[in-house]
Amino acid sequence: MQKARITINREFKKGSVDDRIYGSFVEHMGRVVYSGIYEPDHPLADEDGFRKDVLEAVRNAGITTIRYPGGNFVSCYNWEDGIGPKEERPRRPELAWKAVETNEFGTDEFMKWCEKAGVSPMLAVNLGTGSIREALHYLEYCNFKEGTTYSEKRRRNGREEPYRVRTWCLGNEMDGEWQLGHKGASEYGRLVRETAKAMKILDPGVELVSCGSSLNTMATFPEWEAQSLDETYEYVDYISLHQYFDGHEKPVESFLAQADEMSDYIRTVTSVCDYIKAKKRSSRQLSISFDEWGVWTRASKETVRECDESPWQQAMPISEMVYSFQDALLFGGMLLAILKHADRVKIACQSLLTNVSAMIMTEKGGGMWLQPIYYPFADTAAYGHGHVMDCRVTSDSVLYEKKEIPLLDTAAVENGEEMVVFMINRSPSEEMEVSLDLQGYEAEAVLEHRVLASDDPEAVNSLGHQPVRPEQKDDAAIKDGKVAVMLDRLSWNVLRIKVK
Repeated sequence: MQKARITINREFKKGSVDDRIYGSFVEHMGRVVYSGIYEPDHPLADEDGFRKDVLEAVRNAGITTIRYPGGNFVSCYNWEDGIGPKEERPRRPELAWKAVETNEFGTDEFMKWCEKAGVSPMLAVNLGTGSIREALHYLEYCNFKEGTTYSEKRRRNGREEPYRVRTWCLGNEMDGEWQLGHKGASEYGRLVRETAKAMKILDPGVELVSCGSSLNTMATFPEWEAQSLDETYEYVDYISLHQYFDGHEKPVESFLAQADEMSDYIRTVTSVCDYIKAKKRSSRQLSISFDEWGVWTRASKETVRECDESPWQQAMPISEMVYSFQDALLFGGMLLAILKHADRVKIACQSLLTNVSAMIMTEKGGGMWLQPIYYPFADTAAYGHGHVMDCRVTSDSVLYEKKEIPLLDTAAVENGEEMVVFMINRSPSEEMEVSLDLQGYEAEAVLEHRVLASDDPEAVNSLGHQPVRPEQKDDAAIKDGKVAVMLDRLSWNVLRIKVK
């Protein structure tokens, strides 16, 4: 049995949690939209064609924000195709995923779905094949009250009041050569600067997100951030990060420790932001929008193959990954990396919501089931609010490729009367006894120890069979002013403690 110690001091808080870090992402890709969140012929569809079982799962997950409509999709998308009478909307070849887009679901449907799901929208404008003018028209349609061409179009389409969308992404992954309309960093930066200037004249209340690197392995990282921010720093409010991890061929400890790499990524981009701030003698501090992140269990070439083998179909199943319990632990570690950097990461979107690299899986015309990754997200979204604490951790580690990998990953949040400690035991073979020293607090009671564990790291859930799900344990206790808890091998843990 391993032993570990966590020390938390009342005086050392790292930052406050912005609830928008519990976001997700809906793109017109595969079955994310059609037969994912929207399926008018489904027995559980409501009057607007939205699947009520999916809506309930979204609410139960505690999702706060949804990014839409892309993703790679947005770089060849004309948002005007998706408004107005459905029978008059054009069918278009969709180039990102080689599909036919019917445009049956568009901005107004998405906004109505967000209202029913209780989430805030985060819209992306097309800066690949699109223009500043198109971005302005989209903003006018969504946020201008009345009396102009596009505000009146919205009103004729059934929405009297403006949507007042607060947060807008200025393109998607523009550093990637795969992106339609790909641009160099300085070229993209100048376009963003001019788009941002115009959008903030039209609506001074909007927050704008500039594209950062698509992965921390990009050859242009982190120079992309430095060059683009040199143009945009005074005009945008966030820079985006994207990150996906795979690697089942690695030892379990190393597979799970990829979450530490995500923390390094955040620290590097934060440093670049602060360098540009100093360079420009600016008083503004840029925040991070980690608006695509997740576990990707198959090679990207497989998705390309699926698109090539059945091109120009409607909502063909692509990239429908089935996640294991081991994937859920890495997913949970990525969540903790975001939480630990809550002082700078203010928005985050798990990618994607349904069917493609998703928490929620649906059967067309049939049932719905929750992947193992759903549960760490729901736990963190439920209890990860308040002040993030500066945890000092002592635990055993293993050496892999000359790198020390701590076997305990943790983050803690205090919300006044409660301390919530999230812990992952990365050891595949040993339980871990953890002693928690809450300095400056009095631990009054253990409220809950919630655990996600499995004897089989490759265990999966499926329709009608969900063996990977949380359970409650009563093995935590207060002894001599400290909290002691036992963690199962390879486990996700939420420990809630009443404090004063």
